[in-house]
Amino acid sequence: MKVLVPVKRVIDYNVKVRVKADGSGVDLANVKMSMNPFDEIAVEEAIRLKEAGKADEIVVISIGVKQAQETLRTALAMGADRAILVNAADDVHTDIEPLAVAKILAKVVEEEQPGLVLAGKQAIDNDMNATGQMLSALLGWSQGTFASELDVDGDNAVVTREVDGGLQTIKVKMPAIVTVDLRLNEPRYASLPNIMKAKKKPLDEKTAADYGVDVSPRLEIISTTEPAARAAGIIVGSVDELVGKLKEAGAV
Repeated sequence: MKVLVPVKRVIDYNVKVRVKADGSGVDLANVKMSMNPFDEIAVEEAIRLKEAGKADEIVVISIGVKQAQETLRTALAMGADRAILVNAADDVHTDIEPLAVAKILAKVVEEEQPGLVLAGKQAIDNDMNATGQMLSALLGWSQGTFASELDVDGDNAVVTREVDGGLQTIKVKMPAIVTVDLRLNEPRYASLPNIMKAKKKPLDEKTAADYGVDVSPRLEIISTTEPAARAAGIIVGSVDELVGKLKEAGAV
């Protein structure tokens, strides 16, 4: 079975995001970028499936700017077999929207014929949480979202999902789309020998035009603002004073 894993280049989760002075978006100048954490979990799960003898090949794909090569090389160093980069934007501030990404992925799936697509449940930069579901709809494939546990059993995938009330276990028929959550696994660090080997692994470059997909944005960002500053706390001298303050604030 072949596993396809989409990965996205985003601002590193350890970086404090800065909003541009004009409010037009997020400042990416001299900012460390890395693989979306949810996508990293998806890559790790694909590698574990291969190690367990349930997958034969892992193909990673990134859709965006040319600099996403670095993200793909990270996935290759972790253990993926080959990579595809779809150049769909020249400006690092351009974010390809989920529908366009899903359309390109659908074309790639037709070419590659994977048995499973493993994707992060969302990207930490735009929090859309839509690409996997859209891809499932375009392909007419089964889907399991928010996976915290995954087991491939013959022609079926058993997915334990994180839902509001706890956990839900479902069985979906393969081929399928599975979007992964944080508790599925802990991604490995790429070793130095594997980083060196990754430089020789195949990385094909394509464009959105190669797949006949229009990536023109359908959404317009009106403004971007910093979250409101948290009000300073106060120290009270007694329980009675605390209750009084809560009453004043309308909390009780």
